[in-house]
Amino acid sequence: MKITVQSSKAIRPARGGAGGGAPSTAADAAIPLTVFDKANYDLYISGINFFRPPAPPNAALAAGLARALAEYREWAGRLGADAADRRAILLTDAGARLVEATADVALGAVMPMEPAPEVLGLHPDGDGAEELLLVQLTRFACGSLAVGHTMHHPVADGRAACNFLLAWGQATRGAAFDPAPAHGRASLFVPRDPPRVAFEHRGVEFKPPPARGESPGGRRDVAGCGGDEVVVRRVRFGQEFVAELRSRASAGAPRPYSTLQCVAAHLWRCITAARGLEAREVTRLCVAVDGRARMRCPRVPDGYAGNVVLWARPAATAGELVSRPLRFAVELLSREVARVDDGYFRSFIDFASSGAVEEERLVPAADAAETVYSPDVEVDSLLHAPFYDLDFGGGPPFFFMPGYLPVEGSVFVVRSFSGDRSVDAYVPLFSRAMDTFTKCCYSLEMADARL
Repeated sequence: MKITVQSSKAIRPARGGAGGGAPSTAADAAIPLTVFDKANYDLYISGINFFRPPAPPNAALAAGLARALAEYREWAGRLGADAADRRAILLTDAGARLVEATADVALGAVMPMEPAPEVLGLHPDGDGAEELLLVQLTRFACGSLAVGHTMHHPVADGRAACNFLLAWGQATRGAAFDPAPAHGRASLFVPRDPPRVAFEHRGVEFKPPPARGESPGGRRDVAGCGGDEVVVRRVRFGQEFVAELRSRASAGAPRPYSTLQCVAAHLWRCITAARGLEAREVTRLCVAVDGRARMRCPRVPDGYAGNVVLWARPAATAGELVSRPLRFAVELLSREVARVDDGYFRSFIDFASSGAVEEERLVPAADAAETVYSPDVEVDSLLHAPFYDLDFGGGPPFFFMPGYLPVEGSVFVVRSFSGDRSVDAYVPLFSRAMDTFTKCCYSLEMADARL
């Protein structure tokens, strides 16, 4: 598959829209990053949606993007500092980057698209970019369209990024924005007076800065590599497999555990077994918790356009994790998710706003410099992201995949577009561990037995 870039240009907010399309000089021309924005990964996130023909022409998609940017002006801005020298989104209206490309094959010839370096040709590379949003329209020989997006994580979490993509589709079709965008970052996360830091956030959302001579990601970006390469594999858990996982994990529980909890716990156990960790080594599972469903007084609207995510981090020794049944791991995860409630989110806001982070020179634990998570596992869920609602006028996508990200132990879980409630997991591991992982992950018997 050869991808040829035909053009690359800036798309600015449409004049006459909510943003006016002109550079800002008012006092609100800079939006300081919130404590949630600053605590999240400082990197670009990518994904690709695939559409069957007919698809709207590129000119219509570009015009729709300009209209969406008039409402979501942060995506047409740049990162910088405000008058108080705080890191901020500058509402410059400088624009997003739109790349137009063609592929020399029919899409059917390369489907199902598997995670491999070739996928990088279907979404823009954010490395060194000034733009906060970069999109690529790739036309295949059969008329199919791939829409790749690359978005800067400090601007928005996965839910908010998906809301913007939906808005782009709605603007292209001339439909109203749904959910209604909510941009008021500062008003939602005001610390309490007096502050009440009821939980420990050092060593959880924040960590000490790297020691002198240590790489920014700490030891884990080099430890255990042994010259082995990280490979990414897509594994599909069918509807019946997922239902059986939930049944076995939920037996005797007050209520059934969720699909995400059961799949994430299953992946945690299988990855730990495949890595061959020492029995006494502690492993943690990191799963994002969306504050929109947790925070009260004030509630965070569904259409909130920034980051409002913290993480549940259950821990166990490798030995007990793989020797005890799946239910053990699911119960650990369920308890930790329940703990990240409104009180925890408010405690985080109070701590992150107290000045302690700056005084102690703490840095976010969500470290974009880490390229190896072992012995830990992170599972990022897009199960409830409504990519299937994305419609530019020619119907919804028939396939979605995250961008190629070979970070060992950083797993993406997405809803399969097969329509049968199956689940796809994109799993990056060292190649030496992948065969063991694949054999383990498809075995239901392993849910009840020692791995």
